[in-house]
Amino acid sequence: MAATTLFKFNFSGLLEIGWFTMITLVITFCIIDMFDTIGTLVGTASKANMLDEEGNMPQMREALTSDAVGTIAGALTGTSTVTTFVESASGVEAGGRTGLTALTTGILFLASMFIAPIAAIIPAAATSSALIYVGILMLGGLKNIKFDEMDQLVPVALMIIAVPISGSIGHGIGIGLIAYTVMKVFTGKAKEVSVLTYVISTIFLIKFFLVV
Repeated sequence: MAATTLFKFNFSGLLEIGWFTMITLVITFCIIDMFDTIGTLVGTASKANMLDEEGNMPQMREALTSDAVGTIAGALTGTSTVTTFVESASGVEAGGRTGLTALTTGILFLASMFIAPIAAIIPAAATSSALIYVGILMLGGLKNIKFDEMDQLVPVALMIIAVPISGSIGHGIGIGLIAYTVMKVFTGKAKEVSVLTYVISTIFLIKFFLVV
């Protein structure tokens, strides 16, 4: 019988990696999780026509807080990370718009615990068609890109390549931010980049090249 991981923590080897590496890891994991969530939220909200005139998602703070609580709760109980998933775009496209959709999905996931052995018979490749459909939905946002402006086109192109290769939306966004910042600086448009973008780009650079 497998031992439970509920509320069991082991920090014995944490300090052995050094304070700098430990702090950097915590910050980068936080940044990656945050951008994974933001990317998913904006993408699904766009498909649901919930963005405002400026392309911003309403009540983003509440959504991020909910995701953060889920992430912490999942870590405490020893489960996989409880977070938003871009596959939700397929549910939004099918008509899901309110919290009732999420509640229904949660109940169905709970019920699926009892049929997990049967579900395990289905090969993972059977879900590929659904994931391809989600990818197609995500590509719809490309219509908003100004293809004649290289400082927009190149970061987006790198993001599209990096996300499937790295398997992480956060990593893809990080590479896109770095490319965007570098292109703005070397084209004499450094003042158009916000201070926060410089900071986040620097953190991603540390993550990619200094943290192992």
